[in-house]
Amino acid sequence: MDTILNLGLNDETVIGLAKKSQNERFALDCYRRLLQMFGEVVFGIDKKIFEEELTRIKQKYGYISDVELTVSNLGNLITSYKERYISVLDRTFPQDPKEQLFLAIAAVFKSWENPRAKTYRRLHKISDALGTAVNIQQMVFGNFGKTSATGVAFTRNPATGERGLFGEFLLNAQGEDVVAGIRTPQSITKLEKEQPEIYRQFLAISQKLEQHYKDMQDIEFTIESGKLYLLQTRTAKRTAKAAFKIATDLVEEKMIDKKTALMRLQPELLTQLLHPIFSEQVLQQHQAIAKGLPASPGAASGKVYFDAEAAKYASNAGEKVILLRQETSPEDIEGMIVSEAIVTSRGGMTSHAAVVARGMGVCCVVGCEELKVAEFDKQAEYSGGVIKEKDEISVDGTSGRIYLGILENSQSQEEASLIKILNWADEIADLKVYANAETKKDLTMALEFGAMGVGLARTEHMFFKEERLLEMRKLILAQNKEDRREPLQRLKEMQKNDFLEIFTLTNEKSCTIRLLDPPLHEFLPQTKEEISLLARELHLSEYQIHKRVAELKEVNPMLGHRGCRLAVTFPDIYDMQVQAIIESALELNSKGMNIAPKIMIPLVGGADETRSVKKEITTTIQKYLQDADQTLNYQIGVMIEVPRACLTAEAIAEEADFFSFGTNDLTQMTY
Repeated sequence: MDTILNLGLNDETVIGLAKKSQNERFALDCYRRLLQMFGEVVFGIDKKIFEEELTRIKQKYGYISDVELTVSNLGNLITSYKERYISVLDRTFPQDPKEQLFLAIAAVFKSWENPRAKTYRRLHKISDALGTAVNIQQMVFGNFGKTSATGVAFTRNPATGERGLFGEFLLNAQGEDVVAGIRTPQSITKLEKEQPEIYRQFLAISQKLEQHYKDMQDIEFTIESGKLYLLQTRTAKRTAKAAFKIATDLVEEKMIDKKTALMRLQPELLTQLLHPIFSEQVLQQHQAIAKGLPASPGAASGKVYFDAEAAKYASNAGEKVILLRQETSPEDIEGMIVSEAIVTSRGGMTSHAAVVARGMGVCCVVGCEELKVAEFDKQAEYSGGVIKEKDEISVDGTSGRIYLGILENSQSQEEASLIKILNWADEIADLKVYANAETKKDLTMALEFGAMGVGLARTEHMFFKEERLLEMRKLILAQNKEDRREPLQRLKEMQKNDFLEIFTLTNEKSCTIRLLDPPLHEFLPQTKEEISLLARELHLSEYQIHKRVAELKEVNPMLGHRGCRLAVTFPDIYDMQVQAIIESALELNSKGMNIAPKIMIPLVGGADETRSVKKEITTTIQKYLQDADQTLNYQIGVMIEVPRACLTAEAIAEEADFFSFGTNDLTQMTY
């Protein structure tokens, strides 16, 4: 929302402030700041109009920074700013301080409804109905001279979570200069050398505030002529990595308990914590073109856009975008949300871009001064070339480096604090969490993250590998049961190896294996080239394959010849799968493990159907166990994903050992 500083200054009071402070330059600097901020916030004058005047004077005299402006320069700037009120608004700047105050109050209340505030609330799930308040606060001045400063500091590192002061300050500046990223600030650690007593005082207060609020604080402060003032403190935004570390550290520091730590962590932080990174191997093969401050970690690639509107438009068209600007402002929020990464040529670790990107978990590099960004020309120069709109770059938010082109990224390794949090969750939770997994990689990761077992291993995913697909096609194209025997035998051996791997990884944890689910036509070739190739491999005519594909084609694959209905037509397919499950379980149990498989029948619609398929499966299992003279604990359950199964669940429950709800198909079919 909006803020207005230096309120109450006018042509008369600026003279009084100059006399009182004995610093005319300071008073004029405050007045020109008010004219610009008041014009933007209250009257909606485009800030570029003011910036152009400021830039013109700086270029005329060769100034690099605003602090080089003289009394004469500031006087001229104030005159030109007041002229802009007349030319743009056809009115003068209000000289009455009370009129300024009430106009400012109305403008701040009104900013509750501006697009960026609405977007922010939507992003952070804040109710539109809450409303807001307006604070009226006495000014202290960080732009009073060389013993004055303004800054933002965190009681812990908002990117990593490491304990200790982390922040920045600007000498002879006001708060907006730090947040807007107009000048690149100095690290808070330099304050210890320049004003050691102020630093010690600030350190003690920041520790006291963190102890009081029992969370990391984001503190805005001003030093006026060697005296420290705190403007505000609030719970600080942080990256996912920092959130997990801070939560665990605060528990170990006995500031909060485990449950409080868990409740502070939002589920979406998990995906942010595991965001991609560029591997060292990939980075060694590429040369960075520029380096800035690593404000928010992660790795991202995309096409460059120089304004938020263009970035939003490109993202809506399906592009991955990188927002590259001199600095961002709250008006850029819509473009920032859709960006894979945000890069600014100005600003520090507490600038608008840095703070917002961390809060959203978006990769961000700020203060990248090696890039000369010309937003109007939609290009950025670097030593050796130019980046233009729609050029592709890669951003490493962990190191702050920028690369040309698209770099391949990889999955981040999990953090130790994440494992600790997941273990605490298991201690406290009433629910148990199982994984959907059937590959070795997915199973290993799920179990490392503390899954209590496997709730769904989908066997159809196992048949799409090239050598298996051929056997599956032979099975489907077989003319009779005898012709199906050979491909079934080969598939059984493959399935047995699958289940040996799954059961070895899950060990004694619960593991549910779903029998074949999709319609058979999904396994058959669709293109002319594929059909021709398969015909040659199987010594069949293309007509025979075309005919079989046509026979199996489903009008509505969800309700068609699939799942348990497939088992009614071809019981030997489920028999093969069940034998593979039982054989692998018995083999591992003979080695001292205790495997108790759960077998799930998909897509049941009613009790009769369940009874029929279960009887076939049970007969196969019992015969095998009898012949092997062994026993095995197992369960046979059903997946409820047809609305009729929900309505007849009471009858199905008499036949099934457990239910699993397949909510994707169930939702679609209910609609």
